[in-house]
Amino acid sequence: MPESLSEKEIESFMIKFTYDTQRIEGSKLTLRETANLLEKGITPKEKPLRDVKEAETHKKVFYELLKFKKDLTLDLILHWHRTLFLETKKDLAGILRKHQVAISGSKFMSPSPVEVYPLLKEFFKWYDQNKNKIQPIELAALAHLKFVTIHPFGDGNGRISRLMMNFVLKKYNYPMLNIKYERRNSYYNALERSQVKNEEGIFIQWFLKNYIKENKRYLKK
Repeated sequence: MPESLSEKEIESFMIKFTYDTQRIEGSKLTLRETANLLEKGITPKEKPLRDVKEAETHKKVFYELLKFKKDLTLDLILHWHRTLFLETKKDLAGILRKHQVAISGSKFMSPSPVEVYPLLKEFFKWYDQNKNKIQPIELAALAHLKFVTIHPFGDGNGRISRLMMNFVLKKYNYPMLNIKYERRNSYYNALERSQVKNEEGIFIQWFLKNYIKENKRYLKK
């Protein structure tokens, strides 16, 4: 594909990914408003300023993700989180939570605050040991599931997990995945069932099914 078309395709994916990942978390911006904002700098009227700022910073982190040549580390994740929320939630931007949080609508209880840092150390150890052993699509699914289960931040865990997922896919030259807002219920259900039953395969199966559906055009017939 010519470079100019490739850049346009990446931009199109970035807009849809930003819209859907923000919408899943409660953003009021429409897809058209998100596109006008991120392509043309047109700020939508009568929409929360927080939603506008977080869409802009999500775009910034996404393009940083594409250019980053090294691998996942805790420092990188903290940097992404700080960039995402510095303008809207400064009190939690880039800071590991020190309080208990409940996941809205879920039966799963997130780990206690004292468990967060040890679990993150364990997560990155697992990632370093398995990143060249596990098939990349499965690795992306597991990285998403394991990280969001730790739930290390006061807010933004889903967004960071979905950024991590696409970082892994991009790193291994696989098409990225946009989890659509319209599929949020099946997405949440798969996550919750995996977490409550402690069965990673439930979310992996959901992930693979949706990954293939979203990327059919890349499959050889």
